[in-house]
Amino acid sequence: MIKNVALQMDIPHNIDITSDSSYMLGMEAQKRGYQLYYYPPELLSWDSRRGVFAKMQTLKFTQDPQKPAELGETETINLAAIDVVLMRQDPPFDMGYITATHLLEQAETCVVNNPSGVRNAPEKIWVNLFKQFMPHSLISHDKDEIKQFHRDIGEIIIKPLYGNGGFGIFKLDKDDTNLDALLELFFAQDNIPLIAQQYLPNISKGDKRVVLIDGEIAGAINRVPQKGNVRSNLHVGGIAEKAELTKRDIEICEGLKQPLKQEGLLFAGIDIIDGHLTEINVTSPTGIQEINHFNNACLQSDIWNAIEKI
Repeated sequence: MIKNVALQMDIPHNIDITSDSSYMLGMEAQKRGYQLYYYPPELLSWDSRRGVFAKMQTLKFTQDPQKPAELGETETINLAAIDVVLMRQDPPFDMGYITATHLLEQAETCVVNNPSGVRNAPEKIWVNLFKQFMPHSLISHDKDEIKQFHRDIGEIIIKPLYGNGGFGIFKLDKDDTNLDALLELFFAQDNIPLIAQQYLPNISKGDKRVVLIDGEIAGAINRVPQKGNVRSNLHVGGIAEKAELTKRDIEICEGLKQPLKQEGLLFAGIDIIDGHLTEINVTSPTGIQEINHFNNACLQSDIWNAIEKI
């Protein structure tokens, strides 16, 4: 029986209660009578004598958009005393993120998503295991290889390998002369490869976000970018609309079902553009509220029902 739940997440005071998925998961937990706790990942620790612990605060979500969360006094709690930890901090998927997965893997409690599964499944890398569903793609730090990919494919998208939320995404036309400058800009900031992908013109008709719960299709929305923008992310202006899954979309979801279950990735959000799988989001998936709205669903309840069966 679940009595208490800890959310490892970014500062809850900053959430938007009209769109945030962590908020919905927290509200559903409160509805079920669970005691909520909050801690940021930087306050997670491991000690050879005490195991894994964190400095936590009691958490209560409200329906007030100006004050969506109320926090109590800070106390140090061993994660063995917590029934469920929800790993919900946003990327970037950096060494801090990876370190948190290692620490959580040693915690004597249930962690959703499974931290080793999260570590094994960076959103723009794990997807490459399913290349039969993907657009033509390249991951490289080699400027010559990226330039050759551009020449071969023509219109391409380039984006940071470990970014999120549509940050740093650029579209290059076949004869675009900005690639050299963009590569200089990206590689001056860090030594991480980029991902380049074939541009899919039908992005103008939308990018489907499909939520999978324990490998099963739970619902979907279509995110349509604003005119003149290739990014469909809702927080950068994409417009959500009801989505119908095609035979190809369902085939993609079926292809991911067992791998997701095997990795313990109970809550996943995948992105499909024109029948092509572009990302598998398992770090902090979103889309609950939008799917609920268009499908008369309650995904937060479905997720907790699945957690309670673990």
